[in-house]
Amino acid sequence: MMDRNAIGLIARAALGGGRGWTLLAAALALSGCAAPAGSAPAAAGPPPHGAEPGAVQTTARTRAVAAMTAPPESGSTSPALPPPAPDSELAELLKQGATMEEIAKFRDPVATSPVDALHALKTGNARFYGGQARRPELSANERRSQILSQTPFAVVLGCSDSRVPVEIVYDQSLGSIFTIRVAGSVVEPATAGSIEYAVEHLKSYIVVVMGHEGCGAVAGAMGSDEELRREPANVRFLLNLIRPAVEGLPSLRDREALMREAVIANVRLQVHRLNQNPVVVEAVKKGKIQVVGAYYEMSSGAVDFLEKDAELKLTDEEKERAANDVRQAALADARAATTAAVRARLRPPGPRAAEPKRGHPAGHPE
Repeated sequence: MMDRNAIGLIARAALGGGRGWTLLAAALALSGCAAPAGSAPAAAGPPPHGAEPGAVQTTARTRAVAAMTAPPESGSTSPALPPPAPDSELAELLKQGATMEEIAKFRDPVATSPVDALHALKTGNARFYGGQARRPELSANERRSQILSQTPFAVVLGCSDSRVPVEIVYDQSLGSIFTIRVAGSVVEPATAGSIEYAVEHLKSYIVVVMGHEGCGAVAGAMGSDEELRREPANVRFLLNLIRPAVEGLPSLRDREALMREAVIANVRLQVHRLNQNPVVVEAVKKGKIQVVGAYYEMSSGAVDFLEKDAELKLTDEEKERAANDVRQAALADARAATTAAVRARLRPPGPRAAEPKRGHPAGHPE
């Protein structure tokens, strides 16, 4: 597998900048060429006038290594990169004229299996709630290089709540998580299609349905029928997708405990719906992905994962209630739409506006 630093050098060199030649020289030097003993780093700069574009001089390599290991420039927030490790595979790729897209594919992945992906999310969240978050940020050139491709190791279906930023909660950088956010973390055609795209076309190994403490959408679904009817049609659509999960909750005096049970019940319901999706089912069967649930506790910053079948499985009664409630909600909306259309047709027409009088030629009074 190609060294991660080499990939960064090639990307940054191709994207230009004041140190573009220096970075390219460092990348080419990864073929294993050693600098002569005693050679000192020189000031970074362009190649000598008249030098061949592909010629890599020892002094250029020395300048490149010095540039990559030097402290950040004044005002820069990007940390210095460690010295690149020798890797003849990169030099061979360059000799063969590999494209940037081909080189980008050699970047070391965050995870290579569902187990790795889950571990990366857990350790990232542990850093976050433990106050040790790395806040991984990319330089301007690194951000530009992401236009080549994306390979998120995880897909997270989370809530739109502004207090639940997925990448921050899991302490991951740009391009690491394919994030889908909708109120209540519900599975419906748009969110399901986004997940199908990630499973089919991206190198993702895990799908997480994440609820959170104090979810307003779940609280809304726990309201009365009258309260639900007062909501706009699209809000009712979302709440009706959550409602089956909160109808059979145990009676609890503690409101916070009840809300936690409701949110976790909704996570289980949405995971159940995902596990009926043909694309997801096939990927799970092949061992390509794992589908799990999660509960984010805002007060602590910790995420609890629901991984085992016993934690995610719905009872037969819950499955039947979910199917019936969705059907009944669809019928209710259809009836409401039909009633509105009939009323519009039967409504008596309003008074017709009086037609303006026609004008008369000048000199000819009415």
